[in-house]
Amino acid sequence: MSPLLRLSEAIDWLTDRFGVLAKWAVLLSCLISAGNAAFRYAFDNSSNGLLEIQWYLFAACVMLGAAQVLRVNEHVRVDVVYGRFSGKGQALIDLAGFCLFLVPVMLVMIHYSWPLFMKMFISKEMSSNAGGLIRWPAMLLLPLGFSLVLLQGVSEIIKRVAWLAHKYNGEFHYERPLQ
Repeated sequence: MSPLLRLSEAIDWLTDRFGVLAKWAVLLSCLISAGNAAFRYAFDNSSNGLLEIQWYLFAACVMLGAAQVLRVNEHVRVDVVYGRFSGKGQALIDLAGFCLFLVPVMLVMIHYSWPLFMKMFISKEMSSNAGGLIRWPAMLLLPLGFSLVLLQGVSEIIKRVAWLAHKYNGEFHYERPLQ
């Protein structure tokens, strides 16, 4: 179990680094948005490139930050049902969700988004807007983000199994099941 927990720690470390990038993407997106709006009202002029970079940065925030949301256990779930279970029940629900839904869906999303990214990368597709940007950097965020969520899902599976085996005392806020 120890090598798997080290792998989980490495994945968590990677997720934290991309989470920092997601935070900076939010800030930059807000600053560019405010600057573009001020420029538009002050000089009656705007830039499609600046509008598109805001979208790219927002996509980076969502796609690079999703794994961090999963890591800190703030993802969406039905807490009305989930909260009625003990720590062991919650860990088992998490495991079932990760194994039956998260991992297969992320694999499908990676499978479909990678060729789309490659097509745009190879063709050097550009936005149809005047002054628009190349599209592949935004499209790269899809397989990258889905891969990060998949990796974090693997980390969470490792931690839940270790927790159930009494080999992990990390952050889930579960109570230790009674023996």
